[in-house]
Amino acid sequence: MENSKNKEETKMSEVLNVEEIFGSKVFTLGKMRERLPKSVYKEVKKIIDHGGELSLATADVVAKAMKDWAIENGATHYTHWFQPLTGITAEKHDAFVTHPDEYGKMIMEFSGKELIKGEPDASSFPSGGLRATFEARGYTAWDITSPAFLKEDATGVILCIPTAFCSYKGEALDKKTPLLRSMEAVSTQALRIVRLFGNTEATKVVASVGPEQEYFLVDRDKYLKREDLIFAGRTLFGAPAPKGQELEDHYFGTIRERIGSFMKDLNIELWKLGVTAKTQHNEVAPAQHELAPIYETANIAVDHNQLVMETMKKVAGRHGMTCLLHEKPFAGVNGSGKHNNWSLGTDNGVNLLDPGDTPNENIQFLLVLACILKAVDTHADLLRQSASDVGNDHRLGANEAPPAIISVFLGEQLEDVVKQLVETGDATHSIQGGKLLTGVSTLPDLDKDATDRNRTSPFAFTGNKFEFRMVGSADSIASPNTTLNAIVAEAFCEAADILEKADDFDIAVHDLIKKYLTEHQRIIFNGNGYSEEWVEEAARRGLPNIKSMVEASETLTTEKSIKLFEKFGIFTKAELESREEVLYETYSKTINIEALTMVDMAKKQYIPAVMEYTRTLADTVLAVKSAGADATVQTTVLKSISEKLAETQAAETALEDKLAEAAGIEDPKKLAFFYKDVVHTAMDDLRTPVDELEMMVDKKVWPVPTYGDLIFEV
Repeated sequence: MENSKNKEETKMSEVLNVEEIFGSKVFTLGKMRERLPKSVYKEVKKIIDHGGELSLATADVVAKAMKDWAIENGATHYTHWFQPLTGITAEKHDAFVTHPDEYGKMIMEFSGKELIKGEPDASSFPSGGLRATFEARGYTAWDITSPAFLKEDATGVILCIPTAFCSYKGEALDKKTPLLRSMEAVSTQALRIVRLFGNTEATKVVASVGPEQEYFLVDRDKYLKREDLIFAGRTLFGAPAPKGQELEDHYFGTIRERIGSFMKDLNIELWKLGVTAKTQHNEVAPAQHELAPIYETANIAVDHNQLVMETMKKVAGRHGMTCLLHEKPFAGVNGSGKHNNWSLGTDNGVNLLDPGDTPNENIQFLLVLACILKAVDTHADLLRQSASDVGNDHRLGANEAPPAIISVFLGEQLEDVVKQLVETGDATHSIQGGKLLTGVSTLPDLDKDATDRNRTSPFAFTGNKFEFRMVGSADSIASPNTTLNAIVAEAFCEAADILEKADDFDIAVHDLIKKYLTEHQRIIFNGNGYSEEWVEEAARRGLPNIKSMVEASETLTTEKSIKLFEKFGIFTKAELESREEVLYETYSKTINIEALTMVDMAKKQYIPAVMEYTRTLADTVLAVKSAGADATVQTTVLKSISEKLAETQAAETALEDKLAEAAGIEDPKKLAFFYKDVVHTAMDDLRTPVDELEMMVDKKVWPVPTYGDLIFEV
């Protein structure tokens, strides 16, 4: 009886109180309200809501309260946590300690000046020429709209202050600064639109984002035996396993216990950090999974997504696994993306992307929709670029992800409304959903949506938001949301310029909606985005098909792009040029690392292992022949493997030659294209015979874990 009671008590002690732990590691507004004088809290809240700068005196008060809270929770250091152009986060830890007093007592200090501004070395981060290597000074500035939080790991507890990162001359060296600029731009221009429709209460329009994070989990011991996974984050060699995802038995399947334990710990860590992790499930590919949060303000969503990726890696390690965030870690199975769900809403509760029950009568929604279609069509190249990274080149257009062609899915209901407006000038009705009859007396009939969903569309309307599905799993979501905000701000601005001068607003808005929809209806496509027919149709429509990151990078510095970003103060021409150069450098360096890894693996692992195996086969052939038996099979196998070994050796030598040639190219753009067109082809040429050898050589002598080992044994 006593044992039973103890077991029950143990069970009850393990009950997780989510409400209690949520945000426990975050210096939330609630904690600010408790710890700050009323007047100081009001000032902070006003700046968070409406912008402005903290006075140094107020900053000192906030800094002390933040420090006291952090120390109470075990913190010894603080850091300005920022997001340079590497795509990951950066931090430099400073202790709260100061020089001890005359009695030797240590005083822990943290000033308002230290809270507001930091000075990390800016010379070691990619800048695309904005900073010379000998120019070290850079600044970090507190993003007051994103709350400070505590990170706890082997280094201890660190107070992390989300910041922007800029050069000595003020150029943005990070991904947060342009995002914040774009959020202000779209808010300003969207407010002009809602004012035209009589909303005088709203003071700002907020871009909200919910990123769905896909990832793979593999056993860490097996991961450490794969040099390509360690250095490149993806397998550079690997034959397909006998089973892949063809049975479609993994998607939404039962979550295995080891994975479930990881997900549980991951949720706890994220909830403590204030991340609203909500949905978790198995994805399509074996060993692939997804986590989705609830929508948040764009810059907070970006910060939280960076934390999600960091935390996934950390928690996976605790469970003897490694989290792979690369867009295509395994050839032949689905890669990983990050669906970016984007919406706009006023601070008085109006979702600008909510069509209502009768969207044909919702004129404000139709104008917003028309502006977004105009924005996406006008700047499809920029939107494509915002989802470009090296890993995503393996995924986009590969019959598992959206194509590299930008199009918009609206669904039957909205497509019908658009058609009516374009053809007749009036939308008199909307398709309604109705009921789905289950045919079972004990089951309720279901409300049927008026529109189905389309998983092949790169930019799909999904009820009250747009889902930008091209973003890569390892990438920061800052760039796509910066671009989205910017292009929509431009469309809103042009519409407001026209409508604010109109003598008859009703007629003017009607005509403008019809004009935008007519001129930009080519961007609407509700069919199968994976089909070859769509590629041909898109070409007929004049839609761009930008197939690689290198080609996409050029779009940043077109006259059209520079005009857009400079108009709203999001990027200067110099900042855009620098980012283009960084992208070229990133691509070249990444492919170079991958190619060198392939050379290393081929020379040190695959070729020696196969040579040893052929020696064993040769001994077998001689033994069989000396025994007077038929050695035809053994001889044939030996000959086939030896031929593939020779192909491997030749391909490895050819790849080294191409890398040597690349070393002589100085121009960043030419070098990037050389790596794309020449080096990458040589890498494929090396992979082919090695993967064929994997299917021929005894598994016991194969030097690395196979696809079957990696994705089915976790």
